[in-house]
Amino acid sequence: MQAILQQFGPMIVIFAIFYFLIIRPQQKRDKERRNMLSSLQVGDDIVTTGGIYGRILNMKEDIITVDVGDKIKIKVTRSAIGNIIKKADESE
Repeated sequence: MQAILQQFGPMIVIFAIFYFLIIRPQQKRDKERRNMLSSLQVGDDIVTTGGIYGRILNMKEDIITVDVGDKIKIKVTRSAIGNIIKKADESE
């Protein structure tokens, strides 16, 4: 029994370190991103993953229409939203 622990003990420790330093934080970031994408609303100021700033005009399923200025509208997928700059319900 002790020989098995000596043989597999270091692998178990390495797995635990990987779990707490790599896997768990990544799962937390993924959950935060899913929550951010599900909370998108018309009127939110956003930035896309490509660096385009704009305001959400319309949302249909996975397609979001974004006003990027001077009557220019682009359509992006929901997953292309990188961050919410300002929520629609926040005061100016």
